[in-house]
This record gives sequence, structure tokens and C-alpha cells, in this order.
Amino acid sequence: VFRKGKSSLKGSAILLTGPSDAGKTAIHSALVYGKPMASHTSLQSNVSVVTLPSSGKHHRTAKLIDIPGHPRIRDQFKDHLSDAKAVIFVVDASAVARNGASIAEYLHHIFHAITTLPPSQTVPPIVILAHKFDLVSSSAQGSALAVSRVRNTLERELEKRRSSQAGGVGVGQLGEDEGGETEMGGLECSGPVGSGFKFKDWEGGEVEILGTSATISNKSEDPEKAFDGLAELKQWLQELP
Repeated sequence: VFRKGKSSLKGSAILLTGPSDAGKTAIHSALVYGKPMASHTSLQSNVSVVTLPSSGKHHRTAKLIDIPGHPRIRDQFKDHLSDAKAVIFVVDASAVARNGASIAEYLHHIFHAITTLPPSQTVPPIVILAHKFDLVSSSAQGSALAVSRVRNTLERELEKRRSSQAGGVGVGQLGEDEGGETEMGGLECSGPVGSGFKFKDWEGGEVEILGTSATISNKSEDPEKAFDGLAELKQWLQELP
């Protein structure tokens, strides 16, 4: 569900966001260069041009902006939100159980910023990547298990933040970073009263959760064993308007 009203300004940038060590660098290099590269911590946004997957002859390009995940500088995403075509939020699915509160805090900042965009701007869709699903389970159900784990953990943590505000408790008491806002909106849902926060009911826009992995095999070596851990993300990007 998108916000109602006319939206005339469409962005051209895809924002790659998420906590440090979630795997953003590997995803960035895989999309831009066709293969994942070694991760490194950056203090500046990394801007590249990426060719979007296409089923036709005409390929589209977009800016892919890798936003640093360090808590002190991750709000750099706000500098690019007015030009956002889509927002990718990367979560290490193998670590979400122990880092759920801090990950939800970052996602809350993004939700709040999106719900305060001017009505003239098209709301960018959000895809949450349950990344490193191969570390969650080596079975064929690894992706589904990772998606379920990320969805359940983040919905639970976001509901804690939403209910604490409704009860007059600032989110700063839930582990908000020093200097962060203590009163943020952006978690409103259209579901039944008392049903808790659900991504499918979020009133701010469209949210999808996909399982991904940085594992990409070379099709020329053995077509039957070819594997692309970013296949679902590439399909999602292909379907962007």
C-alpha cells in the first residue's frame, strides 16, 4: 500500500542500506561487477552505476548508492532519499536474533524518513534482504527460514518500539543511539487493533522480504550446478517501474 495522493517526482537512485557487516559491500560489487568482493568498512557513500536486470533488449541503468552502516554516519541515507527509486535494507539473517533491537532501530529511522517525504514524491518501495541465508541453513529451505527469522524478529522489535511510544516511553530507552531522536513516527499499521506491527500492514509503503546470499557460481563451469544467491533481488529490481 502506498500513500494516497498524487506523486509526480520519481527517483533514479537505489539506496543500499543496513547495519555494518550485513554484507552490503558484497551485494554492491555483485550487482555492479558481477561478482562479490571482499568486505570493507567505509565511512563514505559509494556511488556506482548499475545495469538493472531486464527481460527485454533495452537495459536500464540506475545509481546504486552504498550507504555506510556505522551508527554515527548511517543517516547519510537521508541525503539521497529525495532521489530514491528504491531502498534495499540488508540484514545478516544469521545474526538478527542477537542484534534485532539495533537493526530495528535503524529500520525505524528509514521508515520515519519515508513517511515524512513530501506528497509530491513517489514513495520508494523497500526490500529487506534476509542475507547470508546459507549460514542459517544449508538445506533447500535456507532462504525461507532466513526470511521467516528476519520477519519475525524485526516485526517483534518494531512493535516494541511502537508500543513504547504509545505508552509514553521514548524509544531512547530501548537502546536509541546517543543523539538520536526519541520521538519518531513511521510505524503506523492498518491491521486490527492489538494485532502488532506487521510489514504487510505498514501504512508507509510497500515492503518485501527476500532471502539472499553472496554465493554466485559460474554457469559456464557446470550449468546444472549454477547458483545465484541474488536471483530474487535481481528479479525484484527487474520489476521496478
